[in-house]
Amino acid sequence: MRKTAILLVLILASCVRQSQPPTRQDNACSILDQRPGWLRDMRKAEAVWGAPISVQMAIIWKESSFRSRAKTTRTFFLGSIPTGRISTAFGFSQALDGTWGDYQSATGRRNARRTDYGDSTDFIGWYMSESKRRNGIALTDAYNQYLAYHQGQGGYRSGSYRGQNWLLDVARQVQNRADLYESQLPNCS
Repeated sequence: MRKTAILLVLILASCVRQSQPPTRQDNACSILDQRPGWLRDMRKAEAVWGAPISVQMAIIWKESSFRSRAKTTRTFFLGSIPTGRISTAFGFSQALDGTWGDYQSATGRRNARRTDYGDSTDFIGWYMSESKRRNGIALTDAYNQYLAYHQGQGGYRSGSYRGQNWLLDVARQVQNRADLYESQLPNCS
């Protein structure tokens, strides 16, 4: 009985560790040391869609801080009655329900989950390739890729981000983080 209890505690502890986001999110090597399977997932998305690993990581960092079950904040009526969430964004990629459905239909990946890192990186790669195809955004251009990711393909095309200084600042943060990760990745073991 005691051995079973100890085994159960160890299993639960390992689950809790994996559900926590990686620490030192400013260090790509540290992230990959903590989650070695993620590199395989990102390499696969890069091979299929051409999306650089550094840009995939920067988008996930900004969207969810590498939290698998990230959600948008709740909204309240009269300050105390919960009325739902700002949007349907969910998971590592913070993909909206409709956009996730488009991805599943386009790729045939009906069982893909937003809480799965590999599925999320594949989604980001697909979305980035759509941004390149539909709006001519280079896959290495994290700044404009993020603007299209945030505003949607049509929103990007119409320039809906113009004049939204807060969003332009966020896109710069994503570009800076992608550059940082890009400089670190060759040194990861």
